[in-house]
Amino acid sequence: MEIPSSTPIPSKMKAWVYGEYGNASNVLKLDSNATVPQVKEDQVLIKVVAASINPVDAKRMLGFLKAIDSPFPTVPGYDVAGVVVKVGSQVKRLKVGDEVYGDINEKALDHPKRYGSLAEYTAVEESLLALKPKNLSFAEAASLPLVIETAHEGLERTGFSAGKSILVLGGAGGVGTQIIQLAKHVFGASTVAATSSTSKLELLKSLGADLAIDYTKENFEDLPEKFDVVYDAVGQCDKAIKAVKEDGGFVTIAGPVTPPAFIFVLTSNGSVLDKLKPYLESGKVKPVLDPKGPFPFSQTAEAISYLETSRAVGKVVIYPIP
Repeated sequence: MEIPSSTPIPSKMKAWVYGEYGNASNVLKLDSNATVPQVKEDQVLIKVVAASINPVDAKRMLGFLKAIDSPFPTVPGYDVAGVVVKVGSQVKRLKVGDEVYGDINEKALDHPKRYGSLAEYTAVEESLLALKPKNLSFAEAASLPLVIETAHEGLERTGFSAGKSILVLGGAGGVGTQIIQLAKHVFGASTVAATSSTSKLELLKSLGADLAIDYTKENFEDLPEKFDVVYDAVGQCDKAIKAVKEDGGFVTIAGPVTPPAFIFVLTSNGSVLDKLKPYLESGKVKPVLDPKGPFPFSQTAEAISYLETSRAVGKVVIYPIP
């Protein structure tokens, strides 16, 4: 997408904004006169082309992060893909015209930005961004940062490595679809097992799962096989403890936590996207977009409500953003 470098940057923009906590259908409003964020020394201003939404966006809007949130009004959105239109004085790597993507909040739950990605423009630290793989569309790129970085960090934290086996709970979700692929195609898992409902089993196999478990018909905790690592993306810690080997690793991103499992919150970093770029460009690791999308910018509130049904496959993407 070409944006002429001479194009003036407006002072106002369209953005989805909320000024109180609640459901998206009640509190999220389209503001055609929102202020374009200022760029700090270490940031770039992105003309947003696509964004994706995550469960944290809905939880934040409902007030779950109230104690550690930024002040209202809030433009939601963590994941972005777009074009750099302005760079801060200390930016070294990126330049105007670069096509980039990333998760704009370094600490997911610690004062996330007031001006998120569900807007025409957003300002982001250079360190959180990477150049978009050329083979991916903006919509595909926008689907990846938070979930692929979460999948990667969890696998690293458990010490996952080639030849180990893993059980993924919630294999068809945004994070789960990436855990399966990274475990198999990047880390070199010997066996990948993953859970989903009946209609999503073939998707799990296509992503690299050796064993696709229908949780509506089977109890994964009753499997005779135990796993080196369990990665819980849905919050079934108490049951999943039974599926991990005695000296195995157990990571979850959805509480409550039963020891020896541990929970972590993502620290966003563009260098992880750079590291995984060869796997994305070769097609070994793919974005997974929910077939109902992409949703147009005008239907952002509906997209968030759809995500809250927990029926989405992979990621819910907003594209195009005007």
